[in-house]
Amino acid sequence: MKRVVIVAVGSEMLTPFFQDTDSLFLTRRLNDFGLDVEEKIIVGDESDSLKKAIREGRDRADLLFVTGGLGPTDDDRTREAVAAVLNKPLDVNGRVLAAIEERFFRRGKTMPPANRKQAEVIRGADVLANPAGTAPGLWIEEEEKIIVLLPGPPRELESVFEAHVAPRISGRSRAHLARKVLKAAGLTESEVETMIQGLYPRDPGRRLTILAFPGQIELHVSAFSDVSAEEAERTAESLASALRERLGPAVFSDDGSDLEAVVGRLLAERKETIAVAESCTGGLVCRRLTRIAGSSAYFLEGLVTYSNQAKIRRLGVPARMIEEHGAVSGETARAMAEGVRRVSGADYGLAVTGIAGPSGAAAGKPVGLVFCAASGPGGTRVERFLFLGDRSHVQAQAAQGILDILRRRLEEKPAR
Repeated sequence: MKRVVIVAVGSEMLTPFFQDTDSLFLTRRLNDFGLDVEEKIIVGDESDSLKKAIREGRDRADLLFVTGGLGPTDDDRTREAVAAVLNKPLDVNGRVLAAIEERFFRRGKTMPPANRKQAEVIRGADVLANPAGTAPGLWIEEEEKIIVLLPGPPRELESVFEAHVAPRISGRSRAHLARKVLKAAGLTESEVETMIQGLYPRDPGRRLTILAFPGQIELHVSAFSDVSAEEAERTAESLASALRERLGPAVFSDDGSDLEAVVGRLLAERKETIAVAESCTGGLVCRRLTRIAGSSAYFLEGLVTYSNQAKIRRLGVPARMIEEHGAVSGETARAMAEGVRRVSGADYGLAVTGIAGPSGAAAGKPVGLVFCAASGPGGTRVERFLFLGDRSHVQAQAAQGILDILRRRLEEKPAR
């Protein structure tokens, strides 16, 4: 079972209103068995398109999952499509039909005639009983390939998978998979690419993928082993270690933790506290810090001082400073950080001020200009950024920027 493909069936998933969450569950559980999904296909309910996607998936996969389209309505056509591709008939299974009728009986209802189609089984398939619904799954083996049909509703799919599919896969899979996720801040995707040249794995047992997010680059490392989970882990760690060495302090996490969790852990270890003054981010920094359980141990307060008057009144920023340098300036950011530290009594004061856009630009101060300041023992550090993107992207990058400034400062200073 080297090659795994998922075909997700449902026209609703081709609209902006629904997502294919079934594939996320299947991918995670298959990874637990050392299986990596090679391809995912989303296809609508139209018969010809459905048969084409199933045919392509079968041709490319050793193990093919087809999810959804097993319901009782006319647009549920997965059984018929798979049967047509395999050139096999559909037979009504008496046990399955009785189980569906019994399920309705227990609810005090009579089974509608439409549900009879859910008892149709592709000839030669093993029935995978559905403890959470009326549509059973099917397990089909043909020409050294395995095709698994699973119901679309997540609760039903997960129930059928755990009860019937997982035990069968566990008995057949001898592969082991290890994954690591490194997260870095302060670098662009192209900068990371340049820094890690020569580290892309050439053997098929290791993989490296780079993903870019606002203010953050993720490096996903995976390693396979036919010998043991320990060997897969060693192989993944050898690549992750080389990446950490190349990227240095830009890497803030190698266990998948978000930046706010790393900052929170460092503050908690040092028994130090923090307060935040925000302007252009509008409370985003505070929201990220306080979403971490236990943040009350280190987070004291946050102020959204959006107007100049609020900066002057709440933080003590001198009015003359704003007149001379503007609200978006390194001087104002410094005064905001020092002000919120002073009024809160926190060990560290953070501040963000900038132009998130789309309006607000002025001569020498374009949209995306942001100043971040961190004040604490040893002084105040101010950094200037020029972020690209729309308003939400600028805000997200600004929040990431100030958290990373604090993270680096905490890592430079030993715990007391």
